[in-house]
Formats: sequence, C-alpha cells, structure tokens
Amino acid sequence: MAKRDYYEVLGVSKDATDADIKSAYRKKAKECHPDLHPNDKTAEERFKELNEANEILSDSQKRTRYDQFGFDGPQMGGGSGGFDFNGFGGGGMGGFESIFDSFFGGGMGGNQARRNGPVQGNDLQHPMTISFEEAAFGCEKTIDFFRKETCETCSGSGAKAGSQPQTCPTCNGSGQVRTGGGFMVTVRTCPTCGGEGKIIKDKCSGCNGTGHVRKKRTLTIRIPAGIQNGVSLVKRGEGEPGLRGGPAGDLYITVTVRPHKLFVRDGNNILLEMPISMTQAALGAEIDIPTLEKPVKQRIPEGTQTGTQFRIKGHGIPSLRNGVKGDLILTVTVDVPRKLSEKQKDLLRQLDESMSGKEYEGRKSFADKLKDLFNN
Repeated sequence: MAKRDYYEVLGVSKDATDADIKSAYRKKAKECHPDLHPNDKTAEERFKELNEANEILSDSQKRTRYDQFGFDGPQMGGGSGGFDFNGFGGGGMGGFESIFDSFFGGGMGGNQARRNGPVQGNDLQHPMTISFEEAAFGCEKTIDFFRKETCETCSGSGAKAGSQPQTCPTCNGSGQVRTGGGFMVTVRTCPTCGGEGKIIKDKCSGCNGTGHVRKKRTLTIRIPAGIQNGVSLVKRGEGEPGLRGGPAGDLYITVTVRPHKLFVRDGNNILLEMPISMTQAALGAEIDIPTLEKPVKQRIPEGTQTGTQFRIKGHGIPSLRNGVKGDLILTVTVDVPRKLSEKQKDLLRQLDESMSGKEYEGRKSFADKLKDLFNN
C-alpha cells in the first residue's frame, strides 16, 4: 500500500507549528493505541503510521528534508527499512507501552513494575527536650523509640514457614482491576490484595502476615554545640524498613530547648538584663556578671543610666558553622529603692538640695526643650 503524506496522516497543514503537530499526534494516538484496541491489526498499523509521521515532522531537520525531497530524501527512513521503532522502547508492543506511559500515564508493564519495585520505608519523628546549657555546649542523649522491623520468623514475607505468598486470583498478580471497554477503561487498585498482586493464605504467627513487627530501639544522639530550638537532627536509615528491598526511612529528632531563667538567646549572642543599685549607677562600681560558664567582672562607670548596654566578648553561644562564640549583651536597669526609712529620706533630700541641677543631664536637657517649647 502506498505511503500517505505525513501531514495527511496527522491531519495538519504544511505550515503547522510544532505545537500543532504535537497536539494532533496526541489526539490521534489515543484513538488507535493498541492498548485500547487489543488484537486489532488495523489500529496497530495506524498507530505505527502515526509514529512514523510524528518522528519526521517533530524533528526540524527531518521535516525540512521531507518538505524538500519527500519520501526520497536522504536518511528519510522511507519504507520498511527506514523507520526505527527501537527509539520508542525497543520495538513491538514494548515500544507501544513506552509511548503510552509517556503521553497518557498508562501502559501495561511500567505501572506494574513500579508497583512491584522497591519502596523506601517511612520516616519517623522523635521529640527531644534539652536544657539551655546543653544546647550551648553540646551533649549526648540516649533516646528510646519504637519502629517497625522485618519479622525474623518469616524474613518479611508474611507467610507461615514452609509456605509462600500466592498470586492474587482477582487481578492475576497485576495489582489492578480494569473495568469497562474501548477508550473508557477504569483502572483501580485490586480490593483483594491491596495492589500487591499477592495474597497470604497461611499467615506467619510472628507478625500475623504483615511481614514486620514493632520493636523498641535505643540510640545515642550527639547534640552539637550551638543547636537552636526547633532544629531537627537526621539519623539516616533509622526509620522503618523499606518494602521489597527498598531502603529504610530516616529518623528525625526535633530538638526543643527549655528557656533559661536569666538568659535569652539572640542568634549566637546571649541577652542578660541585670539590675544595679542607684548608688552603683551614680558612683560607678565593679560588679560580677553571671555567664554560662563562670562569673566575670564588669566595670560600671559612674552616671550609668537605665538601659545602658555592655558587650562582653566571647561569652555567647558557639556558631554551628565555625564554632566561634557570640557575645553576652548586658543591659543594666537602675533599681530605685521602694521602702526607705525617714533618715534615708532626709539624706536623699539633703543630697538633692545640694545639687545645682547640672548633675542631671537628662533633666537639664528636658528643661531646655520645655523652655524652647513655651518660648516659641
């Protein structure tokens, strides 16, 4: 039978765009795909014809040669010896399955292979609470958790010793049940085997046919110095086992850091708010500052005001990236006494009367602003 013009085969004009050709091919391939027309030789030949036309017209160089020379052009692949179906998955029906998988998400063999292939096990989550100091310096913690493990009695098959899982009679091992006909085919997971393609009649007594048992596991976890609240540490392969030879999942340990009574973390710095007496603020003093390790001396200059900050280098938290420690940021608040004796009050009044007002910079600045406000 004479070959038909490729444009005619796809039902497009000679000035069709690449998108037009792709769309036409997809539409017509659905109409005659061998999966939807089993044992229909006419549909199979029509599908081959569509693939040959698409192979040429979807390639800009081949299309140009075809437009210039027709079927007689160099390397056009005319006739039975030119068009190679191996590029579509090995020729024959294997090629049809590959194309159907690619364009329509179906196929006869690919999905089953994926269903019966290895599957990675589930990941597990485990919470852990540590102290502020443990987060700052790092530590080791031992945790207990439960996970599914392969049943030793049946080696994970789920079947009783001396027996084997059997092919599911409902889906014949495919894991899927197809209903309908023609183009309208409905595919659903087999209700008998749950998509596994196999059923277990004689179940293992150790796992009741599941192939796995729940066991307690103990691990020692190294907490790095400088870890922050909410960070998850990952232990690869400590999750649940995979299916059909697939790798195990992972274990995620999510760390919660308890708040400290004195310190607040700000990145790698530590914030500390500390009260000082009115006398220390006015006269200056050397005071002991608590840190995460040991107290350090800090000079408070005379005339220090509430809210003044001091940076104490290297007494913060180490960086996870390079281990360099942050700083301790000290904020002082002047603690004004609330209960004074009459003698103490008299002494303070005498002190206040002896001052000219120049000693209070804040009060003087406010008075100047107030004066300017009323003079304007």
